[in-house]
Amino acid sequence: MTINEQPSASSAQPSEPASAPATAPARPVALITGVGRSIGIGAGIARQLAASGWDIAFTYWTPYNRRMEWGAEDGAAGSIARELEDAGARTAAIEADLTGPDAPIRIFDEAEQRLGPVTALVLSHAESVDSGLLDTTVEAFDRHFAVNTRASWLLIREYGLRFRGEPGSKPGEPGTATGRIVALTSDHTVGNLPYGASKGALDRITLAAAHELAHLGVTANVVNPGPVDTGWMNDELRGALVRGTPLGRLGTPRDTAHLVDFLCSPQGQWVNGQLLKSNGGAAS
Repeated sequence: MTINEQPSASSAQPSEPASAPATAPARPVALITGVGRSIGIGAGIARQLAASGWDIAFTYWTPYNRRMEWGAEDGAAGSIARELEDAGARTAAIEADLTGPDAPIRIFDEAEQRLGPVTALVLSHAESVDSGLLDTTVEAFDRHFAVNTRASWLLIREYGLRFRGEPGSKPGEPGTATGRIVALTSDHTVGNLPYGASKGALDRITLAAAHELAHLGVTANVVNPGPVDTGWMNDELRGALVRGTPLGRLGTPRDTAHLVDFLCSPQGQWVNGQLLKSNGGAAS
């Protein structure tokens, strides 16, 4: 709330009444999945959007990080939320197991109850456990598709069912897209079969949304951020990936966050139905 200063009794002029207090415009709400680690891409996106004027609902799932090599980061959700609040955002941290088909409904219920309708949906969560064609188990395969593919489809569907932004234009008329969907993907498949295959399916679902949700005034894009070192690389892999990039460096969460920020901005509305590589020219 912006409060207009009132003149003192000695300087008040009776000719014009004091204006009514002005109300600050509401911040739009972004729902970002996979914000469980402070050095992760999801957290980087959340920070960037908060700085750009968004309120942030985000999901995390501590048991996933706990079973990975990097381990769980104690108190990460709380510390990330405080950072976002320091940037002016209202926040809602939601712990959610995306293997459950009812999780997307609960996530949207909580985000809307605490912050209001969701304008942008950013899918940065992932199940990623290395295995190849011969050693992937059925259980691991199904878990990857439940999290990376099915949960993403259900989140996009729930977003489309609830979206309350300005409707899209009629055919032949210029329109303004007010809603945003951005999904993060990967083209890594060799030795990482269930992850790469499930992310490939995610691509198709998101790109379909660009057409099937167009009447709502929603854009949908997929971003491949390339090799971003968020603590999962060993020295050998890190060196090989650095040598494979023209600039001789790896991507950072901020690199991806700037692109997502643009896609969520009014200036980014004409970018729609695209699979965008933001990998610094890294060799495939």
